[in-house]
Amino acid sequence: MESIESINNSSHVNDESSSGPPSALPISSTDLTVVNHDNTLQKSPSEEHDEESKKTKKIIRRKRRPARPQVDPSTLKSEPPPQTGTIFNIWYNKWSGGDREDKYLSKTAAPGRCNVATDSGYTRGDKIVGSYFCLFFAKGLCPRGHECEYLHRLPGLHDHFNPNVDCFGRDKHSDYRDDMGGVGSFMRQNRTLYVGRIHVTDDIEEVVARHFAEWGQVDRIRVLTARGVAFVTYSNEANSQFAKEAMAHQSLDHSEILNVRWATVDPNPLAQKREARKIEEQAAEAVRRALPEEFVKEIEGRDPEAKKRKRIEGGFGLQGYEAPDAIWYARSRQDDGAKNEEELNGDDNSMIDQAPPGSEELTGNEGIFSTSTLSALQKYSAKNNRTSSKTAAPATTTSAGLLVGYASESDDE
Repeated sequence: MESIESINNSSHVNDESSSGPPSALPISSTDLTVVNHDNTLQKSPSEEHDEESKKTKKIIRRKRRPARPQVDPSTLKSEPPPQTGTIFNIWYNKWSGGDREDKYLSKTAAPGRCNVATDSGYTRGDKIVGSYFCLFFAKGLCPRGHECEYLHRLPGLHDHFNPNVDCFGRDKHSDYRDDMGGVGSFMRQNRTLYVGRIHVTDDIEEVVARHFAEWGQVDRIRVLTARGVAFVTYSNEANSQFAKEAMAHQSLDHSEILNVRWATVDPNPLAQKREARKIEEQAAEAVRRALPEEFVKEIEGRDPEAKKRKRIEGGFGLQGYEAPDAIWYARSRQDDGAKNEEELNGDDNSMIDQAPPGSEELTGNEGIFSTSTLSALQKYSAKNNRTSSKTAAPATTTSAGLLVGYASESDDE
């Protein structure tokens, strides 16, 4: 026992010398464990400072950065737009009358290209609801940066605009141009781009998918390797409009100059059905966002209270039976119709005049009809008698007049 106590005392001395100044009171084994536990919870000032710096770094990363200017404003030159038509419209500051792009311009490389990872950020347009996207940002030529009045980011699934305009705010036309370029048509929703003049390689599909996936979610890609042509379909129409302007006159992994146009209608019946199904899904998603969340959950069968009510009421008193959705909704419509009829009947009864005070003494409580119904019938019969008496009097006079006239014109008299 004495050896054990001496070992404990020596350990106490070592702990006191290593941890700090000795305490006035003797420390037992249980007290030692508590003290060591408290020491492990305490942190040095340097560690607390490091944690605070880490927290501030996380907060800084969550902040959105401002959009940076893509080109130097001093390098811009105010030049008239190139001639793409026969008549120059001074009101819109562009050429009109030409329905095809100039061959020289179609083979000229674009002066810039948008880099979404480094160029995107918040602008003044983020503070305005319904702002359009910057056309110069898509082309990589916007000099204003965060002071731009338009959005400097990629379109999302929730960015929807008027069908008469595109994501840049430009007015659409009733029909496409002859070369399938320009803004497009508002007569149909087009999400497919035609990409021509692609340099043919063994990995052409991978190259096209990598470059065009930068501008949004791609639904499908079809590549005609022998012709150097690809058809790229996006999930959202706004992304296809953005990609058309961003990839116009650009190059992929080689020095080719792409020819990006709107694709014509696919004659394949399966493709047409797939396109119609996609449009219906987008319309359903828009309706789903417009309706209240509780109503959507009840319709889709995700509301637990609605499921419980359907399981109880849909059995129609039969244990273990659950009616199908068609029968359940038909019964619900019948119940709603019955409630509406009861409300209408209640309104009709409220329109009937109440019986006079003395009518209860005359009729009593015996009989099928109530006193108010009997009084209403009496008024209705009296009204009919008055109208019949009024209509009968003119009939006699007219008949007498006819007889008099007929007798006066007779030759026998």
